[in-house]
Amino acid sequence: MTVAEKERLVSADSHVYFTNDWIKQRLRRELHAVWDEATAKAEVYAAKVLRGGQPQLHLEDFVDPEASNDPGYKNPADKLKAMDRDGVEAEVIFPELGGAKICSPQLMGNDWKEVFKGYNDSMRDFAAHNPDRLLCAYQLPLIDIDFAVREVTRLARDNKARCVQLTPFPADLGLPDYHDPRYIPLWKTIEETGLTIMNHLDLKADLWDVFRRDPTPQKGIFTALPWAPMAETLCFWILTGTLEKYPKMKVVFVEPGLGWIPWFFETLLDPRMDLHYQFPGVKQKPSDTFRQQCGATFMYEPKGLKTFYDYFGADCLYWSTDFPHPATCWPNSQAQVISQCAEAGIPEADRRKIVSQNALKTFAL
Repeated sequence: MTVAEKERLVSADSHVYFTNDWIKQRLRRELHAVWDEATAKAEVYAAKVLRGGQPQLHLEDFVDPEASNDPGYKNPADKLKAMDRDGVEAEVIFPELGGAKICSPQLMGNDWKEVFKGYNDSMRDFAAHNPDRLLCAYQLPLIDIDFAVREVTRLARDNKARCVQLTPFPADLGLPDYHDPRYIPLWKTIEETGLTIMNHLDLKADLWDVFRRDPTPQKGIFTALPWAPMAETLCFWILTGTLEKYPKMKVVFVEPGLGWIPWFFETLLDPRMDLHYQFPGVKQKPSDTFRQQCGATFMYEPKGLKTFYDYFGADCLYWSTDFPHPATCWPNSQAQVISQCAEAGIPEADRRKIVSQNALKTFAL
């Protein structure tokens, strides 16, 4: 494929690795110990409670060896070189270390808000090497809505943010689900600033019970299941009427898997509107709300891609590299998007929407 023939590619999901030192450089020296103690406490909790004393999985089970060894995983200048090698114009980047899971009153006391801001600024500094090509999925806490509102305003004003990442499972943090009135100021602010909400695939708390019971050496049962709880997240956004209440708000589900979503709407959600179920605030078919306000990312899933495309169309599909995780197509994205879309039977005009134009529009790139 020549330069002139290259497809314009924008990835809606790529990952970078922030070291502890990278983050602490954005914090006052007095807060370095706070960060170190919090990360140590988090690991003790993960080892004793979540893993139940079982060994931690090896990192190589969650990354592509070639991609994870590329300097672009940890260094912003090299990240751009890795994207150039892959023929990718721009990417939405997610950090491997979840600051929203570390920065909390339980782990940091009264310092958590300042550290949280420093964490988001560490993302800003990574993307600052080329903010036209690197877009941060900034993280937001739901434990303090007033702070979250201020952070949305700050990120939109000072960091030129275009999307924010929220936990898909507030109940795991002991918090109400998205429809609760406590979130009204946050949803209004996100809608006013035009930011897109990213719900990235995550590990639901009760999935760790599967981890502890999984007898396979690499926890293959456990690692096959994280997509399933995303159905819960999707329902709380749509069947509570929350998205209809904020029609300008957009939610993108990151790494949910595509194939099950059309079945879920066609077989389970939409038919409920004609049965005895009552959903106050829901005035249209759930699938229509998804088409209007939601989206989903994917990596290599030609059959699921075809099923999703045939049911929802092209406008809510977002291609991604998922660099450097095992599903990544890096550094062969140019060839892969052509072959995958051809296998899924997607015409050229819609392919362009899926691999670049939808992301360019949604994230104002």
